[in-house]
Amino acid sequence: MSKCLLLTGVLLLVASHAWGYRPFISTDAAVADPKKVEVELGYFTVERRDEDHTFIVPQVVVNYGITQNWEVVGEFQVEKPAKIEAQFVSPGLFLKGVLKDGVLQQQQGMSVALEAGPLLPSAAPDQHGCGFEGIGIVSGAVPPFTYHINIGGGVDRRQTNPFILWGVIVEFSSLPSLRLVGEVSGESIRQEVPDDSALLGFIWQLPSPAILLDAGVRKRISSGAPDWLFTTGLSWSFTLPTVTNISYRGGRP
Repeated sequence: MSKCLLLTGVLLLVASHAWGYRPFISTDAAVADPKKVEVELGYFTVERRDEDHTFIVPQVVVNYGITQNWEVVGEFQVEKPAKIEAQFVSPGLFLKGVLKDGVLQQQQGMSVALEAGPLLPSAAPDQHGCGFEGIGIVSGAVPPFTYHINIGGGVDRRQTNPFILWGVIVEFSSLPSLRLVGEVSGESIRQEVPDDSALLGFIWQLPSPAILLDAGVRKRISSGAPDWLFTTGLSWSFTLPTVTNISYRGGRP
């Protein structure tokens, strides 16, 4: 635990700029700059389903920019259902690329991106296998609103059942450092009830260091989703230090 706290403290000290796509399920058509790491940390989430509560602490997404328009995305969460020990769930590793520069890259028109990769084995019951997920993403702006549309699918970890994912995010900048946000999203798996829900929340950029603080409340639309979900988190980014070659003159430094 002390090592985790120390690592978090170091990352906060070296943070240079922050953004990310908490508290959403969907994402945007942008990637991290080359050699930059973006961390999205959900430090407290509680899910209510049929009068049972599940606590998710932490919920982590890490993005690393490998080239100008491509990044690697890793994610996982630790879940504590009622009457069950905490378990490591929902790990995944994805490649995300911007296929067309647009408003999110300070260009004209819509930004277009693709994210795809394997769903890794989870400790949750019946999810010990592997799956796959791919999502197409379009981001645009209709001032004063910014929107992000996601649609995709894949096969799940259980019995490689096919599924479809969709989501729409809308953001409104009410103040220079405050965005009011909303999302409607869903997942439909073969032979299961659809998991559709809606979120209302905010993203607040702290002045120094540049960290984004977020909070949101999610309500189910279909019976397959949790009754309610409340989440809080933060996002920040930093550049990995570069290792420089040091030359010595003589036999010893």
